[in-house]
Amino acid sequence: MSEHKIHIEFPGRILLVGFGSIGQGVLPLILRHIGIPAERITIVTAQDKGRSEAESFGIRFIEERLTRENYRRVLAPLLGRGDFLINVSVEVSSLALIKLCWEKGAMYLDTCIEPWPGGYTDPTVAAGRRTNYALREEALALRQGNDRAPTAVLTHGANPGLVSHFVKQALLNIAGDTGIDAGNPTSRADWGELARRLGVKVIHVAERDSQASAVPKQPGEFVNTWSIDGFVSEGSQPSEMGWGTHERNFPRDGKRHETGSLSAIYLMQPGAGTRVRTWTPLAGHFHGFCITHGEAISIADYLTVREGSQAVYRPTVHYAYHPSDCAVMSVHELAGRNYVQQERQRILMDEIVSGIDELGVLLAGHKKNAYWYGSQLSIEEARRLAPFNNATSLQVTAAVLSGVIWAMENPNRGIVEPEEMDYRRNLEICMPYLGPVVGHYTDWTPLHERGRLFPEDVDTGDPWQFKNVRVMW
Repeated sequence: MSEHKIHIEFPGRILLVGFGSIGQGVLPLILRHIGIPAERITIVTAQDKGRSEAESFGIRFIEERLTRENYRRVLAPLLGRGDFLINVSVEVSSLALIKLCWEKGAMYLDTCIEPWPGGYTDPTVAAGRRTNYALREEALALRQGNDRAPTAVLTHGANPGLVSHFVKQALLNIAGDTGIDAGNPTSRADWGELARRLGVKVIHVAERDSQASAVPKQPGEFVNTWSIDGFVSEGSQPSEMGWGTHERNFPRDGKRHETGSLSAIYLMQPGAGTRVRTWTPLAGHFHGFCITHGEAISIADYLTVREGSQAVYRPTVHYAYHPSDCAVMSVHELAGRNYVQQERQRILMDEIVSGIDELGVLLAGHKKNAYWYGSQLSIEEARRLAPFNNATSLQVTAAVLSGVIWAMENPNRGIVEPEEMDYRRNLEICMPYLGPVVGHYTDWTPLHERGRLFPEDVDTGDPWQFKNVRVMW
């Protein structure tokens, strides 16, 4: 397939809300793969960054920070029936934008469910209400009476988003390699039953970003390979995970939810202060941050098998993220500042000199122990494939593109999560931009070399207990 193939001709307008690293990176992909003239695309963003790039394509650029008070005035004239709003902003309410889109008859996609400012960190709001679980439940509540509303795709970037399609492909790969007839799973029940038959206990979204800059991080500076405001916001939320039915050691600082799907729990500490053990093929075993992400909840919920009202199977699902080394230093400094964000920000792009973003899913507990499936995209290949991207952003922007195209092809599906989309179609669109996409089995477990320091700290009866995965020292 040619990487410049037009996947769909789109007769409406596209409104891009936000134009940071992801907005700038996805724009050339939209122009490359969606048949739409530049004059039917508008960008609304809070900052002037990227104006010259947008205007070089002939695209209208509006610099205005959206608030509760002005978003309708600014956006309503730019939306109508059959149009599409792509939300890659921060601190602009996803729910507010979805409701506006539906009033106008327009489609919608975001990469995470965003609240208005303070929604992630307001100390007057209870921790359980600041979780992605709570935000998801509020968004899913919009489904009532809106089954045929214009399609609104929730949380479709690399992760959440692309990784849910990786999970489905990985389940089929494991089934093929272990002699289990997977059949042709199409429904939530089919996929949950397949995961149960395979014996998958744990799913890590295991990511190691090794992209590096020749310019070191300076004190008072947060350096990252993608949105710094986005990273700090999600890193400041309570750590969350889909909670598996095999777990027998509930965390001392863990909290359960009282309403909704009950598929996830949260910890009384921020994700950027919570570390977990994981593994990827090139990095090997390492410690990652257990930062809350929507996929930890939606994948766990989607794969739950119930008998009546009782959940009889669910895997534990969570993010395990080792960002670039300069971002790790930035997080360490952020924590020392009690999560008051640094004064300066720097997103690494042209100054990256080497490295890859190894992003995939680690499915563990089955007959072959553990299997990682995902993308190993280098900075060199990312630069060859698309302008205005690094390896991290291209994994996100390719998935934004695929989600938008899928929605355009399925325009009246109401609220949709990644697990409910056609994984084959999304992977088909994304694959040309992901570098090597590989699957690897490993005999690694979180008990690897653990007996050397505090052997009493482990649960040797089942290596895949979260107690073993979580880093407590």
